[in-house]
Amino acid sequence: MTYLAKPLLHHPSLPTNALGYTRRDYEGKISTLCAGCGHDSISAAIIQACWELAIEPHRVAKLSGIGCSSKTPDYFLGNSHGFNSVHGRMPSVLTGAALANRDLIYLGVSGDGDSASIGLGQFAHVMRRGVNMTYIVENNGVYGLTKGQFSATADQGSKSKRGVVNSDSPIDLVSLALQLGATYVGRGFSGDKAQLVPLIKGALMHGGAAFIDVVSPCVAFNNHPGSTKSYDYVREHNEAVSRIDFMPVRSEITADYPAGSVVDIAQHDGSTLRLRKLADDFDPTDRIATMNHVMAHQARGEIVTGLLYVDAQAADLHAHLNTPRAPLNQLDETTLSPGAAALQRINMSLR
Repeated sequence: MTYLAKPLLHHPSLPTNALGYTRRDYEGKISTLCAGCGHDSISAAIIQACWELAIEPHRVAKLSGIGCSSKTPDYFLGNSHGFNSVHGRMPSVLTGAALANRDLIYLGVSGDGDSASIGLGQFAHVMRRGVNMTYIVENNGVYGLTKGQFSATADQGSKSKRGVVNSDSPIDLVSLALQLGATYVGRGFSGDKAQLVPLIKGALMHGGAAFIDVVSPCVAFNNHPGSTKSYDYVREHNEAVSRIDFMPVRSEITADYPAGSVVDIAQHDGSTLRLRKLADDFDPTDRIATMNHVMAHQARGEIVTGLLYVDAQAADLHAHLNTPRAPLNQLDETTLSPGAAALQRINMSLR
């Protein structure tokens, strides 16, 4: 099968960001996923978020595992760094890269099979260690590459395309991320770009472990009556807890919102996350209350979306380990190998 390449020419009237880049400069190759796949909408949201934030593409390192979702980094940020790891091992590869060079912006893209099954242990440790990254799970509830078997996130009682009912209890990655210590947790829907783009922008600029679970219907195997991850089901059962807008401090952004309470949350890099509450009793800075809120709505068959939790004072793995600012490849031999005396001091401290 032959796929046409995207034209390199840009129309001169295309809008540009603060760097002078057009949105086209943040695109990648033409997608080979099924037409209408929710994953392509997530790729478009990532492109939009990076363009609006005026992030230099070469400052982004995008990593993935195996699955339909893990193919998507090829479809955005074509001028960034990329690494496609083995199944479920994206978090450990990303952790190593982040420890070696903290100057890059790390974006991990995974799926519900890649993260909630073979990679569940890797997911747990990257969250609890506070690796400074944006972890996006493109969650469709099925194994799309192997013809639509239920994944570990498929809801109990949901039906497959063939009419088989899932009898297993689901793994809720949002609840796990909250329990494991993630400092920025959100859930989005691939069909709601207005909500998803600012969620991704906030995650990219957050100074800690940021996790976003995105319900992304599989049009080939999981977009039918009986599925709880179809377009129709999510639209009918979506309970949005917040409407957010992300505002970089380098320029003033104004927005016209309906009346409601507003809270401005300062991030480590000096940027501001502005949250407008939709639910009167919801506090996105209370981890325990958020966990209870998610589970209560889950019991009613409702999918809670929006910014669920944020810790404005988050510290990342580099702060915990007191690592140097300079990337490892910029350190000289004396710094990397301080000699026998330094080794002796370390050994004595462990006695």
